[in-house]
Amino acid sequence: MPSEDKQKTLHGVKPGADGLAGTTCEGGENPKTLHGVKPDADGLAGTTTIETNKNDLLKMTSETESGESTPLVAKTGVLSVVATPIGNLEDITLRAIRLLKEADVVVAEDTRHTLHLLHHLGIVKPLISCHDQNEKERTVALLQQLQAGKNLVLVSDAGTPGISDPGEILIREAIAAGYPVTMAPGPAAAVMALVLSGLPAGRFCFEGFLSAQRKDRLKRITSMKDETRTMVFYESPHRIKATLADILVVFGDRKCCIGREMTKKYEEFIRGSVSTIITHYNEVETRGEYVLVVEGADENTLERKEQEAWSQYTVDEHIHLYEDEGLSVMDAMKRVARDRGVGKREIYAQRQQSSEDE
Repeated sequence: MPSEDKQKTLHGVKPGADGLAGTTCEGGENPKTLHGVKPDADGLAGTTTIETNKNDLLKMTSETESGESTPLVAKTGVLSVVATPIGNLEDITLRAIRLLKEADVVVAEDTRHTLHLLHHLGIVKPLISCHDQNEKERTVALLQQLQAGKNLVLVSDAGTPGISDPGEILIREAIAAGYPVTMAPGPAAAVMALVLSGLPAGRFCFEGFLSAQRKDRLKRITSMKDETRTMVFYESPHRIKATLADILVVFGDRKCCIGREMTKKYEEFIRGSVSTIITHYNEVETRGEYVLVVEGADENTLERKEQEAWSQYTVDEHIHLYEDEGLSVMDAMKRVARDRGVGKREIYAQRQQSSEDE
């Protein structure tokens, strides 16, 4: 993308002095918003005072004919988070189209990519970039636009903003500043891959992209070894084989599914064990970004391993461990029974037998 001082005209709309394409800030040359940007001396048109509160909407007061001050709610813009297609443009929702048409400014991860979508929909709007490298700085100017009454639509290149895509900072700060934030939900690659994986989808966790550094990647995978929920990861074509190999080492040969090119002409899902999928990708070239869905750990197996681990202690030693933590004998016996997967009466009987043997 060109630098901010060399932005090209989009649809014949040139960026303004504040770097927002085709937009201006109300309130003179020194407008201000929450988060350190100031309104001019006159404030908002038709108002006499302005109060800013981080947790409330901007409020203003005006005088009635009797001279009394009447509190009013200032009209601010709305931030609309809009999910866009992950491949097939037919997946755009009617509400998403309406919000894009009504927007004063479209905030995009990559303006070139979003420009293609807007052309497809026949929509002409000012665009401003907001990506990983500039989101923190850009957020201040965008909050200023909201205070000025501008309606913003936030989109990423594909899918849902804020989910492994830029947008989280802007959304969080807009909420903290009290601006209205809404959303037009839609496509999400993680959800589609989860549903079509054939693995349990009632309980799952989303991990996004794992680290490119193997040491950090292994640390994260190891921390999830006993996770019983279905796990969803994003991965690049350059690291998918390495990630699968690490998962095989740490998790074992579990069921998994890989999705790519979803909703597109060459949509592909590969299902099977981790080892069979590794074999598959050793024989074909890896292309595009992948969604990896992995089976969670078996709860019964984990419970059995835990019980086996406690078997190294006698019942009395096990009870004393909990007594050392400050539990009463009765409470300690309850915990021991639970740890060993037996009834409390059995633990009591074993303790009694141990006492008699002594």
